[in-house]
Amino acid sequence: MVFSLILLVILAVTLFGTFAVKKAKHGYGRQSAGTSVRHKHQYLEEVTVEDNNASDKILVIDISGVISSAGTDRREKNMVESIAEQLDVAKDDPNVRAVILKVNSPGGEVLASDEIYNSIKDFQEKAHRPVIASMQTLAASGGYYVSAPCQWIVANELTITGSIGVIMHGFNYRGLMDKVGLRPMIFKSGKFKDMLSGDKDLNTDDPKEREEIEEERAMVQELIMETYGKFTNIVAIGRSAAYAKNSKNKSDDDKGRALADNWTDYIDGRVISGKKAQELGFVDELGNFDVAKDRARTIAGIGRANFIQYERPFDLGNLFHLFGSTESRATTTLKVDLGVNAPNLQVGQLYFMAPTSIPK
Repeated sequence: MVFSLILLVILAVTLFGTFAVKKAKHGYGRQSAGTSVRHKHQYLEEVTVEDNNASDKILVIDISGVISSAGTDRREKNMVESIAEQLDVAKDDPNVRAVILKVNSPGGEVLASDEIYNSIKDFQEKAHRPVIASMQTLAASGGYYVSAPCQWIVANELTITGSIGVIMHGFNYRGLMDKVGLRPMIFKSGKFKDMLSGDKDLNTDDPKEREEIEEERAMVQELIMETYGKFTNIVAIGRSAAYAKNSKNKSDDDKGRALADNWTDYIDGRVISGKKAQELGFVDELGNFDVAKDRARTIAGIGRANFIQYERPFDLGNLFHLFGSTESRATTTLKVDLGVNAPNLQVGQLYFMAPTSIPK
């Protein structure tokens, strides 16, 4: 009975909240009634976040936190899928004249970043509509990777960006194992099958083992440099293409920035400010989100426009999911609060990640 009452209360609060949202006045940051869009067997709700009484629309997509292809829930799409779906819906709506990416990310998985990059690139090429990146507090490494194909990039002068590079993180705990008298037993089909293993003896005196370790390091470094080469190529192609397109404009303020001659001196993984990024041509314009909105209207060649977002409507199935399964409720997790939430990096996986966000 108690459980049923709780469900009824939550349902009533949810329905009331939904009704209140639809009755809310228009204005940025306040949701208003939208239309449900059926697309590829999924429903998205178009929510007007700034109503300027216009037929033209500009879609705002948030890219926040660590870029990942992992989903938090099987009922929901992950970041990569969600962004691709939103761009597909926007492509099918001729009234969506531009897209703004609101980027606030330290980076993340290499493959996830690359898939988002491809979605943005394909949208601009096939829909023939611009994507403008609006960098917030942090848009580094993978956060810059997904911004690189955009036709225009806006950053605050204090935005932390750059960190162009690749990292693979891992631990070697063989020294600790030796102290407690623990020895690994390994059976493998090839000499490199256990590469990147944390129980390797890096201080071995065996010449054969030392040679294998050096070979492994060389192979991993080659892999990292290959991925790094693609990153730098993405930057060069994206910024050059954007400048070529923007330079056709008559006004100098609308031509954007070309990459500086010495831009390659700053792609060694270092982070830079938004102001420095503009000097080097990584960013076109300094300003806040309002500047990005004005720029989106200018590039799209429109005056007034409504700013919209796509959201997935509330699903009653998620209401029951709030209570979790019996197994999950019975599980006890111990966490140590260090004052910062470090990203959960997987050992042996490549990342475009700013060094300040990697746990030491």
